[in-house]
Amino acid sequence: MNAVTAFGLLVALALGIAVGWLWHSARTGQRTARAEAQLAALRDNEKLLRQSLAAVNEDSARRTSGVVGEQVAHLVGPLHEAVDALSHQVQQVERSRVHAYAGLSEQVAGMRHSSQLLTTQTGRLVTALRAPQVRGRWGEIQLERVVELAGMVKHCDFETQVVGEGVRPDLVVRLAGGKNIVVDAKVPLAAYLDAAQEEDVTVRDGHLTRHAKQLRTHVDQLSAKAYWAAFDPTPEFVVLFVPGDSFLDAALTADAGLLEHAFSKNVILATPTTLVALLRTIAHTWRQETLSREADTIHRLGRELYNRIGVVGNHLDRLGSQLGKAVESFNLTAASMESRVTVTARKLHDLEVGDGEVREIGRIESWPRTVGLSEIVPTNGPANEAIG
Repeated sequence: MNAVTAFGLLVALALGIAVGWLWHSARTGQRTARAEAQLAALRDNEKLLRQSLAAVNEDSARRTSGVVGEQVAHLVGPLHEAVDALSHQVQQVERSRVHAYAGLSEQVAGMRHSSQLLTTQTGRLVTALRAPQVRGRWGEIQLERVVELAGMVKHCDFETQVVGEGVRPDLVVRLAGGKNIVVDAKVPLAAYLDAAQEEDVTVRDGHLTRHAKQLRTHVDQLSAKAYWAAFDPTPEFVVLFVPGDSFLDAALTADAGLLEHAFSKNVILATPTTLVALLRTIAHTWRQETLSREADTIHRLGRELYNRIGVVGNHLDRLGSQLGKAVESFNLTAASMESRVTVTARKLHDLEVGDGEVREIGRIESWPRTVGLSEIVPTNGPANEAIG
């Protein structure tokens, strides 16, 4: 009985659960159907809304694009013109750059050619200067040019005679006052030429050191010639002419005491630059000498002219006195003529003996004035004797 009851309860419970589940499922299906219907309606509304928004956006975009296009055209127009102008300017700059580059290329080519030509000429010059005769003639030509630049040609002797035992300078410069300066242009350049053709710095420095030693030795030899004992009047010093500033600079770089050593030997090392300055100074002294001499001549001629003017003044005074006496004699003669002859002639005119009236003889009232130089310059002297 209990088992049947329990089983009945279980069946009833199961049936209750099934009926409840069926009822719940029916209600849930209704809700789902309504939700699906609402969702479909929402989707249709969304589709319509999207279509409306698309239509509105398209129309607004067309209207907005027209306004924006006009504004953009208004703003971009000047920018477009500026870009066109800039492009034109860039094209002009590019054309100018091309022309300039072409000209620069030509100049570089010309410079390269000139450099090659200069290198060739320098090599030829170095080769030529290795010959003592050519080097000596080149130094003489440089010396002549320096003398011409300084305006000292008429005060310099290039063709000098041999004095003493084989002593013959290349140039003798005459100074104002009778003194002179001796110039020697025989400079050793073999070591310097070797250094000019050497690319190794160490070897080149060795050649320049040898060049300085050769120049120092030449200074000693020049001092030993004793030019000051061979010339009269005695020159104060001897000038060793170095035909190029670079030659002396290289020697002084290698031997800093060379210049002082030369001074101690009464030898002046001079390049074209310093020799021109020295000769111009000498030319100035010659001008001062000429001015002084001309001033003395002017002073002498002035005194002589002054004396001669006094003599001529005395002569004029004597001539004036003679003229005064002649005027006085004329006036006396005219008065006598008037009182003794003209009176009778007028009486004859009144008797109609002659034609025309007798003119009255005028007297001379002007008298020569005195020159007044007889008191300044004495009447006796050499000038009076020469002129008188």
